[in-house]
Amino acid sequence: MQNPPQRRASPWPSRRDEDAMAKLWVKFQRSFRRRPVRFFTLLALYLAAGSLVFLHSGFTGEPRVAGSQRSPGAGEGLGLPYLGGTRLSRGFPEVAVGRRRGHWFKGVAKEPAERSRAGDYGAVRGRAPKGRGGREKEEDRARYIGCYVDNTRSRTLRGVSFFDYKKMTVFRCQDNCAERGYLYAGLEFGAECYCGHKVQAPNASESECNMECKGERSSTCGGANRLSIYRLELAQESARRYGSAIFRGCFRQPDNVSIALPASQPMPNMSVDKCVDFCTEKEFPLSALAGTVCRCGFPTTLFPLHEREDEQLCAQRCAGEEFESCGTTEFLLVYQTQVQDNRCMDRRFLPTRSKQLVALASFPGAGNTWARHLIELATGFYTGSYYFDGSLYNKGFKGERDHWRSGRTICIKTHESGQKEIEAFDAAILLIRNPYKALMAEFNRKYGGHIGFAAHAHWRGKEWPEFVANYAPWWATHTLDWLRFGRKVLVVHFEDLKQDLFTQLKRMVGLLGITACEDRLLCVEGQKDGNFKRSGLRKLEYDPYTPEMRKMISGYIRTVDAALKLRNLSGVPDDYYPRAGHRGDA
Repeated sequence: MQNPPQRRASPWPSRRDEDAMAKLWVKFQRSFRRRPVRFFTLLALYLAAGSLVFLHSGFTGEPRVAGSQRSPGAGEGLGLPYLGGTRLSRGFPEVAVGRRRGHWFKGVAKEPAERSRAGDYGAVRGRAPKGRGGREKEEDRARYIGCYVDNTRSRTLRGVSFFDYKKMTVFRCQDNCAERGYLYAGLEFGAECYCGHKVQAPNASESECNMECKGERSSTCGGANRLSIYRLELAQESARRYGSAIFRGCFRQPDNVSIALPASQPMPNMSVDKCVDFCTEKEFPLSALAGTVCRCGFPTTLFPLHEREDEQLCAQRCAGEEFESCGTTEFLLVYQTQVQDNRCMDRRFLPTRSKQLVALASFPGAGNTWARHLIELATGFYTGSYYFDGSLYNKGFKGERDHWRSGRTICIKTHESGQKEIEAFDAAILLIRNPYKALMAEFNRKYGGHIGFAAHAHWRGKEWPEFVANYAPWWATHTLDWLRFGRKVLVVHFEDLKQDLFTQLKRMVGLLGITACEDRLLCVEGQKDGNFKRSGLRKLEYDPYTPEMRKMISGYIRTVDAALKLRNLSGVPDDYYPRAGHRGDA
């Protein structure tokens, strides 16, 4: 008997399956039709949980060591001395501006593959993951030497420093210190890197250097007031050169030279590198060559470096290097060493709530972030912001996270220009910059970040013309609104601040109700650039402004100039009217 043919399985669901799916869908619809509140509650909880996870990963809090409390001096400035009228706080501004601010390092941490190709300091990866077994092992590039005590009054490593509360790694710290010619690199609080030529502190317990690196969780980067220190083996060869010392000029020898420049050393075979090296070793920021005597010190009211002399007066040949000048007994040739002047590095929040809100108002691109850096150094207090920029917080502007009405910051950054927003402040520093430079700076920031550059495609494309058309009128209305609605407005031109920082910054600090300490202002002059200055190496090779743009902007400049003069203020600087064919840079 022949078997009936087998029915081929259908790729489509059967009628019974379809009925079951339909019933399930109907039940699902009825459930949420009856209980819509439950559905939206679950949805809101899901979104809130996701937001919290994102915020937690983006902005980490104060670093702590398990089982220990941060000392009162850490960040609050208790029990520390005054410098003039401003009381100093615990170490330095946090993050790349954090508790101590040196010049921004040119080096950027390379990816692992690049490290191995280049033979960089990546051979040391955090002293071994979470453990201590690899700490004593010598490496080709760097060697871990131990955990050391660190504090504000007696820094363990007294060179430059930088901070990154999101991406700090052991390699990055070593790389940046080695690039600057330092012998030692130290990490603290999981995110702070210090460099130096010698270690000056007692050892601490290894268990106290157990904070995870912010950019490499498998490694540890010191602890609370504890430095994990490495000796940079290959940096020794380059540590004695002075190539990165900054030439400050020729100056007449001060009257009380032994007080103004307290350290000195006779050098029969004098050369620039020998004197710079001597002052670096003695940890002074200034190196002054006086013929066959090397002098070291700080910029002070006795030796402010404000009155430069003709360099020919210092053109006496060095005894140890015939192609260099070494100054004379009467005229000193001055260099700024790698040693950081820490007299103006400490900052904190205001100890009591401020009774007035002072705005630091500017059009975007007018140098507001730079002005905040100067004010924080000059006063020792954090500045706040009308906004919240996570990148600035991570680079040390701790007031960025406070509400602008908190009263804990010395002044508030704002770009607002409406009457209601302006009248919310009791006083204001109005920072004005050449619109041609300000527009380009803001365009670079918008498309390249705070210290980056916009791509040529953006300049050549439609973005630039649209940007100028929208922002150029705002440049004028911003100034006009603050002049009209602002109370107690101090006008500062960006160009004047660059040219005469000491005088202009003293005016700004005066408006903030702080008695300016001149030695502290002189310290600021040596640290003025901070981490928020574009390198200037990447300038446009053409003028981005068309004749039509220039005609429009020139009209706005004349309007602002007239408004300033109407209030008996000096008009805009002459260079606001650039020559034809001017190549822009910002």
